[in-house]
Amino acid sequence: MSQNISTNVLFETPCVVINSDMVDRNIKGMAETISRIGIELRPHAKTHKLPEMALRQLKAGATGITVAKIAEAEVMAAGGVKDIFVAYPIVAASKLERAVKLTASGIRLIIGVDSLDGAKRISEVATQHGVTLEARLEIESGLNRTGVAASSAALLAKEIAVLEGVNLTGIFTYRGAMLGGAPTMDLRAAGHEEGQIMVAVAEALRAEGLDIKDISVGSSPTALYAAEIEGITEVRPGTYIYQDRMQAAFNICSLEECAGAVWATVVSRPTPERIVIDGGSKTFATDVQPDKAPLNLAGFGHIVGDDEAIFERMNEEHGVIRVSPSSEYKVGDVIAIIPNHICSTVNLHNFVYLQNSDGELSKVAVAARGLLE
Repeated sequence: MSQNISTNVLFETPCVVINSDMVDRNIKGMAETISRIGIELRPHAKTHKLPEMALRQLKAGATGITVAKIAEAEVMAAGGVKDIFVAYPIVAASKLERAVKLTASGIRLIIGVDSLDGAKRISEVATQHGVTLEARLEIESGLNRTGVAASSAALLAKEIAVLEGVNLTGIFTYRGAMLGGAPTMDLRAAGHEEGQIMVAVAEALRAEGLDIKDISVGSSPTALYAAEIEGITEVRPGTYIYQDRMQAAFNICSLEECAGAVWATVVSRPTPERIVIDGGSKTFATDVQPDKAPLNLAGFGHIVGDDEAIFERMNEEHGVIRVSPSSEYKVGDVIAIIPNHICSTVNLHNFVYLQNSDGELSKVAVAARGLLE
């Protein structure tokens, strides 16, 4: 990511700038690797939230797109995506009505479920409209949020499978870089454990006579390793399209392969050791905190071109960066910062700027930004 700014549009900071050529390289790299393994790639759109990027991923070989909200599915469908997995339990009748509408429009829509109560809600709305909704059962594999325990999955799946209007076709999980219930840097072992847990669950369900076709797993850190386990059918990495400092710390990529950065302006240099930029917690995500295991990142982002600078703290409008007294930062300089977590950073911005190989910028609205429902 270059700090040299060449633009054909008027822009103001703070803003997110995406290197379009690097995006294409990242998309191609993941697609080719997953294709060689011989399973399906269904990227999570939470990172980019843009139908344009989803279509690039599909063109490169992805079989479909993953989202977390029905509103995101609607945006992707309106943008031309025809195969969408909402990897989240949908239980509200109003949201299920929207899922029915998408399905009736010809979209292949898959939704998540992790309880009998939730499945009954799906059944009730689907049968009212005379449609069948495709669903996958979420398995809790170590992150301790949504999902049924592996030991209880077979019983629940059997109860769901007999419900009218629900077609249970697979199982899925999200685990991230976890091993034995704790965060880890051993991504291969984490991915293998994730894949093995899910294949075992699928085998238990099939032993009960259930037709489980899809076993869907994988975050960007673990996707390639979970994919190595025989029986896994699909991976759902998201961050890889842009990459970020967290992925670089996992050695998934280099900092030079990060396609996304926040451009910010130095608005003050109160002391030789401190600069202040015009981006704070309204600009940069704070969900990946500094000095937390297993990554133990120093600060909230990497200042491009200055390995010594540390992005120490933020208020809403201020970002405070510790710099060398001999550094040449001055008020008015625009600097690039690779955030710790690009996905939730993008969600804070109404627009991103796509930068072409000539350095020119084009402003694009983040179509699925901030969709909570």
